[in-house]
Amino acid sequence: MDLQCRSLDVKIATGGVALDRDARPVLLIHGAGMDRTVWNQQTRYLAHHGFAPIAVDLPGHGGSDGACHETIGSMAEWVNDFIDEIGMGPVRLVGHSMGCLIALEVASSFSPNVERIVLMGAAAAMPVHPDLLGAAQRNEILAPQLMTAWAHGSRAHIAGNPTPGLWMRSSCQALLERAGDGVIFNDLYACNAYDAGDVAARIECPVTVIVGSEDKMTPPKATAQLVAGFSEVELKHLDGIGHMMMLEAPNDIRKILLEALQ
Repeated sequence: MDLQCRSLDVKIATGGVALDRDARPVLLIHGAGMDRTVWNQQTRYLAHHGFAPIAVDLPGHGGSDGACHETIGSMAEWVNDFIDEIGMGPVRLVGHSMGCLIALEVASSFSPNVERIVLMGAAAAMPVHPDLLGAAQRNEILAPQLMTAWAHGSRAHIAGNPTPGLWMRSSCQALLERAGDGVIFNDLYACNAYDAGDVAARIECPVTVIVGSEDKMTPPKATAQLVAGFSEVELKHLDGIGHMMMLEAPNDIRKILLEALQ
């Protein structure tokens, strides 16, 4: 399904049903180099439990028109404009990795448009290894390989896909390899350059943070530093799960979302 923002087409996923403008809107924001399809295990569930899920492709990603935004701040401004243009705010924001940083900025800078946020794989700072940045800048296949190696927990490296016969890490790598030239580098550079400052302290809405015990990209210790700044937060732990938690533990994530988004 397509919507429009700033006169450009935006590709969204709504869980296989028509967008219900009378239901509670949930805007899901993907991570670096990815697109709306990372939320496939959650959108249909939400759509059949009283919500209107909107998994969005950010500009320059997936099927959305336009160029990638170069900073987390400009991505957040675009998301806020998108909320305004679809006319369904305030929304519940769900972010993964880079999407967490965007959600934080939207919630802190444009609070009237946000009712609550859920963060997966979050940290106040997301430094990126120089080898990964370099590979991404050169558009080398090494970049998706490194990202998927670090992003999945140990079980997902050998099996663990809820769909029999599919290898989770390979599927994620294929998604990253579909990104256009420069997209992964753009996103990783934006994460690396982002300075959260006191963003957590400026957020007034309820916050739920989900952390995987085997997350190597935003380790639990880094997540704890972010969590300490919120005035109202609920922390959920997933044992044996890595950074790609909505793929590694889809059932757990669905249950947490259903509770957190009420």
